Amino acid sequence: MSFLSSLPIPLQTVMLLLASNIFMTFAWYGHLRSLSAAPWYVAALVSWGIALFEYLLQVPANRIGFSLWNVGQLKILQEVITLAVFVPFSVLYLGQPLKWDYLWAGLCMVGAVYFIFRSA
Repeated sequence: MSFLSSLPIPLQTVMLLLASNIFMTFAWYGHLRSLSAAPWYVAALVSWGIALFEYLLQVPANRIGFSLWNVGQLKILQEVITLAVFVPFSVLYLGQPLKWDYLWAGLCMVGAVYFIFRSA
């Protein structure tokens, strides 16, 4: 963690949130492909195990980020990162088609970023 703490706070926060989102996305959606034949409770237990690693990264990310941003800004940042992780995951891992709707959703997120950070 000493390397991470030497980085600027925005970069620390974004890197931790990005890593936590990768775990979160696998926890929430990875079982649709990898455990599709398993009972739901097996998928739930595996997802909880994966989600633990998400929380081990997300909690410090929010604590670090909260020293610079307010909770609303952290939430919008989280949502932008979530979309940036989810789209490649859904296309590359789950084999879902890439849709224009992802672009439109991303543009809405740009608006959300503008409005939540404009007074910062």
